[in-house]
Amino acid sequence: MDEEQETTTTALKNTVAIEEAGPCKKKVVIEIPEETIKNATDEQYNTLRKEAMVPGFRKGRAPRRLLEKRFGKETAEQIKLKLLADASDSAIKDNHLDVLREPDIDFEKIELPATGPLKFDFEIEVRPEFDLPKLEGIPVSKTKLEVTDKQIGGEIEQLQKWSGVWTPRDGGKVELDDQIIADAILRVNGVEEEQKLDNIEIMVRQNGFVGAIPVEKLDELLVGAKAGDVKQTNVEVPKTYFREEYRGKKVDIQITIKDIKWLKPAALNEDFFTRFGVEDENELQEKMRDTLQSQLEQQGRTEMTEQIYRYMLDNTDFDLPMDVVADQSTMLLRRQYTNLMTRGLSNEQIEEQMEQLRASSEQQAKEQLKTFFIMDKVAEKLEIDVSEEELNGHIAQLAIQRGQRPERMREEMVRNGSLAQFRSQVREGKCIAKLLESAKIAEIKPEKKAKKAGKPAKKTAKKTVKKAATTGKKRPTRHKTVNKKKTNR
Repeated sequence: MDEEQETTTTALKNTVAIEEAGPCKKKVVIEIPEETIKNATDEQYNTLRKEAMVPGFRKGRAPRRLLEKRFGKETAEQIKLKLLADASDSAIKDNHLDVLREPDIDFEKIELPATGPLKFDFEIEVRPEFDLPKLEGIPVSKTKLEVTDKQIGGEIEQLQKWSGVWTPRDGGKVELDDQIIADAILRVNGVEEEQKLDNIEIMVRQNGFVGAIPVEKLDELLVGAKAGDVKQTNVEVPKTYFREEYRGKKVDIQITIKDIKWLKPAALNEDFFTRFGVEDENELQEKMRDTLQSQLEQQGRTEMTEQIYRYMLDNTDFDLPMDVVADQSTMLLRRQYTNLMTRGLSNEQIEEQMEQLRASSEQQAKEQLKTFFIMDKVAEKLEIDVSEEELNGHIAQLAIQRGQRPERMREEMVRNGSLAQFRSQVREGKCIAKLLESAKIAEIKPEKKAKKAGKPAKKTAKKTVKKAATTGKKRPTRHKTVNKKKTNR
């Protein structure tokens, strides 16, 4: 049933009707009285008379008929725009419409009538209306995980690799994950001058780079080669590649291998222990245990958080505006496309993954939007907000992790428009913490299949080790290099 209400525009009342127009949509029908239009017109011309310069008349003395003849079209447009803007704003405000976006009014198609009232309508998207499920005693489960000696050993081995030394593989052949020092020549199709790269480092991986050129199956090209060998290949750079000068072009590549190096893990000695702030291997193991335990606790919290989100989604039912879902779905696809592009995947690989993403993007978009609306309402009900001090504290933590200054990171967030989203994430985190305080948490044991023959457990350990922070110190990002031969680097 339509609800008709009256709102004041100028001194008179507009007639406003609010109608349902679909999921999260309202149709607003407005009629502006003829007298309101006349008053707005008189007011506009009175203002114009004071300011307009008309030949033959002193300022403020020009008759209205001349003003209408000289400025009529422009003035009528200004009057119309002001009436439409004031009327639509008042209708939204007075009817307490919680809008998602500004109303899409086609001003050009609406004409100011010579006589009679001005009628127009528009559709607007509003926040969904729904009831929240019970927020206390939400059932969640937490997997009981313990740090094992094997995980600790794996983490220390990874630290040894990160601190390792690239050592010449004298007289040997290239192996997977080696590093080669090489001269390369790139011949880009359509570019007359070839590009010479001397003494560059090339990592021998399945998908690697020669200079800035992504090369698929680079390991197949290089594994088994020796110093002095010359290898050639050609690639077609993806049309989506981030380097525009190579995008979509064919490139002939010639690689002359000069040195081969393998990564020799660092020894567990005094220098190694000092680097990571411990006295000996036992203290390092304890530090690793604490770090991994913290990671497991975070993993458990993430597991429970996901269950909270799923509970809220499964127990809350409302429709979403399809236009907003479509926009969110498009944004998701663009973000995923950019991620795939920067990884240097081939066109075929990107298209294959994009097809899968297109099939699921709408569902993902719906869940993300529903979660946003639900958690926003949860925050209102629990009276949870984020103060400026809290927000700055979280920004400072993030800045420390990324090695940036907090004030600069905040400035970047303001510039790129991500500050509001970050505040929303912080508020959601506070909501989850509050819901977990009253949740019914059941501790469960890991799945039995994770213990079979020790293999799945190994995978679990690897995942945990990879995710765990190492020692709380900044992780080295470059390996040392030992050169037995002199090279012009």
